[in-house]
Amino acid sequence: MLKLIKHTLVVCSILTVLSPLLVNAKNIEIRHNKVEGVGAKEEYQFGLLKLALSYDKENTYTYKPASQFLPQSTMVEQLKSDRLDVVWTGTSKELEAQIQPIRIPLYKGLLGHRIFIIREGNQYKFDNVNTFAELKQLTAAQERTWADTKILRSAGIPVIGTRRYENLFYMLEGGRYDYFPRGVHEPWSEIAARPELPLTVEKRILVKYPMPAYLWVQKGNYELAQKIESGLRQAIEDGSFDAYFFGNPMIKDVIEKAHLTERVVFEINNPFVPDTTPFDDKSLWLDISQLK
Repeated sequence: MLKLIKHTLVVCSILTVLSPLLVNAKNIEIRHNKVEGVGAKEEYQFGLLKLALSYDKENTYTYKPASQFLPQSTMVEQLKSDRLDVVWTGTSKELEAQIQPIRIPLYKGLLGHRIFIIREGNQYKFDNVNTFAELKQLTAAQERTWADTKILRSAGIPVIGTRRYENLFYMLEGGRYDYFPRGVHEPWSEIAARPELPLTVEKRILVKYPMPAYLWVQKGNYELAQKIESGLRQAIEDGSFDAYFFGNPMIKDVIEKAHLTERVVFEINNPFVPDTTPFDDKSLWLDISQLK
């Protein structure tokens, strides 16, 4: 009988400790951009969001995608109007004034290393480009709302802007412009997703500028921002972030195919990157020599 009483007291004590946690635990719905069927880049960024929130042991999360893929301008407006909870995109001073970034670069800085998608048979246009002045004789294209569009134009590169991401591939195939600058992790999966188009990756040139991509929440959503940042930092500290990064097929493609150290590199300024960008925190950024 005494043993039974002691056992009961122990169980009651445990429940007393746990009950506030159980009462406060919530299932939190996270509304986000569409991911399935969109491409490897969206899946990678969404995967990092889930990795970050997996470190929150007090709550559980369910994820609700948008019914269709949203371009950046629409995505940001839906975040501001409380129709989305989290978005992912590159930073700029203008964007940081509107929504709240979690300042941990999702690609460890790789997003600012740009190589080109070009039309098959057009490599000859780039084979003799050895100066930045020669590169500026060719025309690029971007979605007009992307931060990269302003960066490239500010450096003097001719850029055609369009409202729809998907249009860029068909415009390139149709000869409307010469090259589509992409983060080094992006071109192969994008080309593979459109096998009907005669597109390939340019072999010689790399354009480099500071361009971190972040996860973002609505201004004032401090609790969710803190949980995401805390999770990402824990993932960095325990190695899960690097395991996810280097294990991702896009990054493996970069290491295998991009030949970054063999390219002609043109470094340009990004006048739109905020002063709050954490360039001094070396744990957040990739040393490109690691990709050799």
